[in-house]
Amino acid sequence: MTVTLHIDNTVRDYDDWKSAFDQYERFRADNGVRTYRLGRVDGTPHRVLIDLDFDDRAAAEAFRTALATVLGTPRSRAMVISHDAWLVDLVEERISA
Repeated sequence: MTVTLHIDNTVRDYDDWKSAFDQYERFRADNGVRTYRLGRVDGTPHRVLIDLDFDDRAAAEAFRTALATVLGTPRSRAMVISHDAWLVDLVEERISA
């Protein structure tokens, strides 16, 4: 079963935030992230939605804990204005032809 860590961030500058996000590629891979999706809310360019997919809940919960450490750094606090994260269990997926 796929578990998604859904993160809702408001960032000061998207390009700066994205550059920092990209530097954590290895961190995500080493901590069980299988895939991720980034989105920006229409009309609110500073609001970024991140979905990180994991194989199981334990990996997603461990990553959420590790992420809290990253978000506590001075660099992250300077970039991210607000942050919410929650786990989502995938219960159904359909790919339309």
